[in-house]
Amino acid sequence: MGLIQIELFATLDLVAQAPGGPDEDPVGFPFGGWQAPLLDEVAGSQILAAYEGTDALLLGRRTYDIFAAYWPHQEGGVDNEIATLFNRVPKYVASRGTPDLSWAGSTQLGPDLADAVREIRDRHEHVKVVGSLNLVQTLLREKLFDAGAVPSNLTLLAPPVASPNGTVFLRYGLADGTPATGDMSAPDRGVGSDN
Repeated sequence: MGLIQIELFATLDLVAQAPGGPDEDPVGFPFGGWQAPLLDEVAGSQILAAYEGTDALLLGRRTYDIFAAYWPHQEGGVDNEIATLFNRVPKYVASRGTPDLSWAGSTQLGPDLADAVREIRDRHEHVKVVGSLNLVQTLLREKLFDAGAVPSNLTLLAPPVASPNGTVFLRYGLADGTPATGDMSAPDRGVGSDN
């Protein structure tokens, strides 16, 4: 069974919104394009490394619409490697509406998302979800709290990488169980001790 990996660009104040351009995704955040001035050689190599082995994309409707308008026209340009990959692999779209599926290799998932995702995992080894925060919440739903928060236990997969422009790349994977809790006033918490 294949892996589903989430690629998410987020600011330190937890804005996880389309970072590519000022008009790309303006809903609720007036600083579209925030990522552009942070791109450098380190950032580029980390982004490319994150997509190595990707054999399918699983996207929410808004992300799909942004990608479908951009990536088919980028082959041969500065973003050729990712454009070629994104244009080559199958794209699965989670949407209750009727998206324009004219981007080659695009398929809308049926109403039973859980079954559709299981089928995708059976078919592909490395599926990437890019952005698509509503979809991410749905994918994690089996751990959903009543109030809507999704507690997920994570583990760091690789050491952090920092770029000269200030971006930090962190790669986490899901771990078993739910997040641990503790008591900050407990005497054995290790802070300030000689242990």
